[in-house]
Amino acid sequence: MKKLSIILALLLVAALLFGGCTSPADDTQGTDSEALTSAPETTEPKEEGPKNVMIFGDSYSTFEGYIPKTYKTWYYAAGRAETDVKQVSDTWWYPLCNEMGYNLVMNDSYSGSTIGYTGYSGADTSQSSSFIHRLELYKNQNYFEKNDIDLIFVFGGTNDSWCGAPLGEYKTENISKSDCYNVLPAIVYFLTELKEAAPNAEIVFIINTDLKAEIGETVKKASAHLGTSYVELTKFQKRSSHPTVLGMASIKAQVKRALG
Repeated sequence: MKKLSIILALLLVAALLFGGCTSPADDTQGTDSEALTSAPETTEPKEEGPKNVMIFGDSYSTFEGYIPKTYKTWYYAAGRAETDVKQVSDTWWYPLCNEMGYNLVMNDSYSGSTIGYTGYSGADTSQSSSFIHRLELYKNQNYFEKNDIDLIFVFGGTNDSWCGAPLGEYKTENISKSDCYNVLPAIVYFLTELKEAAPNAEIVFIINTDLKAEIGETVKKASAHLGTSYVELTKFQKRSSHPTVLGMASIKAQVKRALG
């Protein structure tokens, strides 16, 4: 009788053990565990903020109160006889930034400035208004390390064409300081230094109309060489050789179209 009781107890234990191995609850738990480790991420990617924009320009991109205080400007809120542009919203860049959702971080535009070191009447601008000198100041301040710039517009070359500065020759290597008194190597040097200073920024050179042909061609060749971009403007309205309200609107539309 005692043996029979032992046998019955062993059979009961065995039944419980085998029943537990086939438990539906255990099967479901295993499935859930696999799902937790293999399910794809469902978190939405972080939305990108607006592009931070910087402008290197001349009179075409100035407006009183929107450029560094020590810079010369062409466009004033009080207006001037030579132009009908009297509001910042009349410029090419202000409405462009609004329409594209850009954040304008800096408008470094200086009326009458050249990219290279030769200004009007042969003035030496290597330590004053030239685009190259202004860029050097930003580099010395580690500006591009401290500020996240996504897009840089370069709207220059107009005064280099107008002031009679020597053109020089197109070159991409061993450009010396003396070379930068000539327009063509100065353009290449400026774009090269800008690309190096802000390697992650998109650089777009806006080519004005009615420039010496060599200037536009140099911008195109340098852009291809450096992997930067350019917009070659077509005819727009000017007064005293500067964009009117309609001219500004045309520049804005052409640049916006090129940006896609």
